[in-house]
Amino acid sequence: QVQLVESGGGSVQAGGSLNLSCVTSRATFKPAWKAWFRQAPGKEREGIATIGARGDNPYYADSVKGRFTISQDTAKNTLYLQMSTLKPEDTATYYCAASTGAIQAWNIRARDFNYWGQGTQVTVSS
Repeated sequence: QVQLVESGGGSVQAGGSLNLSCVTSRATFKPAWKAWFRQAPGKEREGIATIGARGDNPYYADSVKGRFTISQDTAKNTLYLQMSTLKPEDTATYYCAASTGAIQAWNIRARDFNYWGQGTQVTVSS
């Protein structure tokens, strides 16, 4: 069974940076797409960034475009999310996800992803 394990969450002041990582437990697992989602209390899960299997076609939600960068190191089976210029509204639990099927990269929907991590908390104070 494939597991996705996030790390790197924490507390930071507005304007600061954090880097999240997501390690895949099985090296032979090669999903078609990987993504980062986030969910704030009382809100729906939001897809914020996605990347193709070869590290191509990165796509970002408007809410994070220009501030967040998704990348991956296939040799380390690790997905990354570099977050900068953080805002209090970025406070949420962040999840990595993987899809073995097709997705709409411009419309990152949770229902298109069939593997999920347990989440890591990011808190941004003003």
